[in-house]
Amino acid sequence: MKKLLLLPAILLMVFAGCKQPFGKSGSLETFIKQSTMEKVIKQLTDSCGEQSKFRIERGVKQAAFLWKKEDGTAADFSKFCSENFISDSAQLFTLFSKLQTAFEVLYGNFNKISMDLRIPVDLDGPALTPVDELFAAFSPSAHLTDDLFQNKIAFITALNFPFYTLQEKTEQGVNWTRTQWAYARMGDAFTSRVPAELNQKASDALSKADMYISEYNIMMGNLVDAKGKTYFPADMKLITHWGLRDELKSHYVGADGLEKQKMIYAVMKRIIDQSIPEKVINNKEFQWNPIDNKMLKDGKDVPFTPEPDKRYEMLLNNYKAMSAVDAYYPAYPTYIQRSFELNMEIPQADVEKLFTTLMTAPEIKQVGELISKRLGRPLQPFDIWYDGFKARSSMNEDDLTAKTTKLYPNAGAFEKDMPNILRKLGWAPERADYIASKVQVDPARGSGHAAGAYMKGDKARLRTRLTPQGMNYKGYNIATHEFGHNVEQTIDLYDIDNYMMSGVPNTAFTEALAFLFQKRDLYLLGINDNDPNKENLAALDAVWSCYEIMGVSLVDMQVWKWMYDNPDATPAKLKEAVITIAKDTWNKYYAPVFGMKDEPILAIYSHMIDNPLYLSNYPIGHLTDFAIDASLKGKSFANEVDRIYKQGKMVPQLWMKGAVGSTLSVDPMLKAVDEALKVIK
Repeated sequence: MKKLLLLPAILLMVFAGCKQPFGKSGSLETFIKQSTMEKVIKQLTDSCGEQSKFRIERGVKQAAFLWKKEDGTAADFSKFCSENFISDSAQLFTLFSKLQTAFEVLYGNFNKISMDLRIPVDLDGPALTPVDELFAAFSPSAHLTDDLFQNKIAFITALNFPFYTLQEKTEQGVNWTRTQWAYARMGDAFTSRVPAELNQKASDALSKADMYISEYNIMMGNLVDAKGKTYFPADMKLITHWGLRDELKSHYVGADGLEKQKMIYAVMKRIIDQSIPEKVINNKEFQWNPIDNKMLKDGKDVPFTPEPDKRYEMLLNNYKAMSAVDAYYPAYPTYIQRSFELNMEIPQADVEKLFTTLMTAPEIKQVGELISKRLGRPLQPFDIWYDGFKARSSMNEDDLTAKTTKLYPNAGAFEKDMPNILRKLGWAPERADYIASKVQVDPARGSGHAAGAYMKGDKARLRTRLTPQGMNYKGYNIATHEFGHNVEQTIDLYDIDNYMMSGVPNTAFTEALAFLFQKRDLYLLGINDNDPNKENLAALDAVWSCYEIMGVSLVDMQVWKWMYDNPDATPAKLKEAVITIAKDTWNKYYAPVFGMKDEPILAIYSHMIDNPLYLSNYPIGHLTDFAIDASLKGKSFANEVDRIYKQGKMVPQLWMKGAVGSTLSVDPMLKAVDEALKVIK
């Protein structure tokens, strides 16, 4: 699941970069003119020497771009630069140390406040009230950036720590020291100046979308077919889309499996086109036949009103909130560019090319044919989630659930067992206790997520859904995934050399460790996979997972491009566009493998609604996970994870070189699949 970020506007600014030198372009007119910049640059260069010229030019332009009329006159700007530029290296390091210490205090405490305010909406508990939702949407840090500019701390930072473009970081960073890297990340801290009210609106839109998804449950025991037959336990309640997907994946074995899968897919399609009866969402009062779309009570049809395109209203609200700040990022004038080039630090076109290269590889069709053969039937659209290459695919999930509920009757039991989990993965007892002590486990209201701390002394949060009986296998599987996030969040916060280097290159790299933990879930239960073909099966599973989520990511990208081209669209028009884009993507990349056209399944993902343009992190995470896992052969899992994740926030390609010795690519996975197809029949 997602790695939850609760300070999006602030933190994206602090851990972001800039595309080009300030002062060259921009849709917002700068108050400080070019002539003033040049004069200040010359004066400082004459005073400090040519050895400081690069920092002077970058710093002055960066500060000038951010300076507004209310910050002072042009003369005030010149005086500020003269008094606050530091050329001495020792004094510069002192400034850096004080800034990063203060930022940890600020961002860490604001994150903790936000997390605590969200407890009613994030954790399982009483029904939500309007005030709970208001506090969850409230952003206590919304005015922080304004305050830092007003008291000139932001300007001091921007003046003294030059930003570097992504290309510069990639080309020059290979030779940088850790301190130089930390200085570069400090230079990323203030590259825009978004008004507080826009930050608050973005936080509000994201929070409302998250609450909408968190409360979007389907009462599975109330689903019936045309004959009134039910297929699922009476008390089963599944969140869309994660719970529905995981339940579908669990029915590749057992009685009525295909019928259950078809019913779940029918539910998904009703959600996508919003023909789902509004009153069956999170409501036990009615039965529902999703295939014929009939709502029933006491066995009789009941008239209903479909959900009023609320799903697409939430998506549209996120677009409006994110695009409202475009003018404040002249080098990245769309949220799409900021998501990829600024946050992921991989250009969107490069990500798309990486994905389509794998999706159109001939191996994909061969894997599809293998799956069809193993199933003994033609592929169905929902077989994008085929789970038969995993060891657990041949196991009865009820048996696994019996084991996990006994082990973990509540969230506290899982938290207590975390040191033991880490020891099983190779960490020494003292180190295992240390990492586990930094993680808190809570029962989630929604699907579950991991939320990292942003200061030492605070804990990362692991939240997973629990049933009244305890942690079922699905919840346990999710919990191991989220624990992987938490381990990453702990290592690269508590063990990092500089706070400005804390974290990972982008969220795909925390997804990678989460996947590495998740795929070891059975081993952690004491169930060993002795299949001699397990590596071949793992390669097939990885490539099929990538194939699935890459297509969804392409839909996500195209939908955002469509919204930018149609800024005045209604929710109804957006719904139509999303479904069209999903079908077109299916027809291009899936129909040749599945043999059917116009399937909308790629539009079901909840992250499209509550976590804008996050989806691409998953396939990048899968590719990273695959490369790291391959590099672990013959090595200590624990030692390698510690080594790799102590690199911190470098740019992705250099991080990958440090981790596994090569850059990000689909070639290793496809090569492994070629070998697997020779063996697995």
